[in-house]
Amino acid sequence: MPRVLIVEDDPDVRQAIQLGLRHQGHDVLTAGTGEEGLERLLPYHPDVVVLDLMLPGMSGLDVCRRIRERDQVPIIMVTAKGDDIDVVVGLEAGADDYVVKPVQARVLDARIRAVLRRQDASVPDSVRPRAESHGELVIDRAGLVVTHRGEPVALAPSELRLLLTLSASPGQVFSRQQLLEAVWEHGYNGDVRLVDACVKRLRGKLGELGGDPWYIQTVRGFGYRFGSP
Repeated sequence: MPRVLIVEDDPDVRQAIQLGLRHQGHDVLTAGTGEEGLERLLPYHPDVVVLDLMLPGMSGLDVCRRIRERDQVPIIMVTAKGDDIDVVVGLEAGADDYVVKPVQARVLDARIRAVLRRQDASVPDSVRPRAESHGELVIDRAGLVVTHRGEPVALAPSELRLLLTLSASPGQVFSRQQLLEAVWEHGYNGDVRLVDACVKRLRGKLGELGGDPWYIQTVRGFGYRFGSP
């Protein structure tokens, strides 16, 4: 039974999400503030965190950043309709996906199950039993371990799945929509900001923000490709 930590200050919204997810078969723990959510994170050890961005005291963005400092648990943001800037900032802070209020339990359940599948991070027809080297980047597809310059790279599920998808076909250009469907399992005309934000985070973790990216290259007007030697 998946464990879900809900961090939401509105008691009515919190209760509605809790009841809806329990009905869908999830084990649910709630917190009314960011501080409380962080306190409950370690002992509860959730499979997914559902995090409202608009929290009193410590903001949802700060909570997201604090979680990412010590944990790669999937984070699904909850945002108010029309808060496009908050969505982008939240995704760049480390969230894996987002839903817009009012939250529908069936939609949130689908996003939770999709992000949990991404933790498996398998890429169909391209799983290799040994580690592969791309310059200073080593990808162990069987063990789901990534190292860069000999150091392990802590990747959130969406970041790892994106890297595995791109690196499985070096040189192939993937559109943002193709990556959205392959990594996030979002249907046609989904939000491609998920892709761009994830690419930015992944480049940062691979130390590529200071210059032209080598591993993940932008093909203007088309999408992204993985660079090979």
